[in-house]
Amino acid sequence: MRKRRAKKRVLLPDPKFNDQLVTRFVNMLMWDGKKSVAFKVFYDALDIVEAKKQDEEKSSLEIWKDALSNVMPHVEVRSRRVGGATFQIPMQIRPDRKVSMAIKWLILFARKRNEKSMAQRLAAEILAAAKEEGAAVKKRVDVHKMADANKAFSHFRF
Repeated sequence: MRKRRAKKRVLLPDPKFNDQLVTRFVNMLMWDGKKSVAFKVFYDALDIVEAKKQDEEKSSLEIWKDALSNVMPHVEVRSRRVGGATFQIPMQIRPDRKVSMAIKWLILFARKRNEKSMAQRLAAEILAAAKEEGAAVKKRVDVHKMADANKAFSHFRF
């Protein structure tokens, strides 16, 4: 690279829970720069989670964090050309990328659900992921299976 690497910007914690991870989630949830709308969707989703939860001793934020950790992948496959062939090589994932992928998948599969509002979709996906069910957790399992199937090519790591 010609220029030096860009500095990581420090995220401000969100106003309600004072948590940077919430801000990161809301930034990925946001469309067209409408952050206040994204915060409203997220907080409404957590209110719905609070109403529907079975586990009484956990708060809705803890359930959301459990859901995120259940969706987080630990390995992924990356393409690498060796000779003329392209191999899928399983690799460990950096911690910040794990979180990013989990957030992306949770939001993506929440958007694909068919509840009425985005808050309801997100709440349903969070509750499903907290129970290790739902499409986002299935995506993580599929990624792990793919990495396991290509374990034979792990000696091509770069």
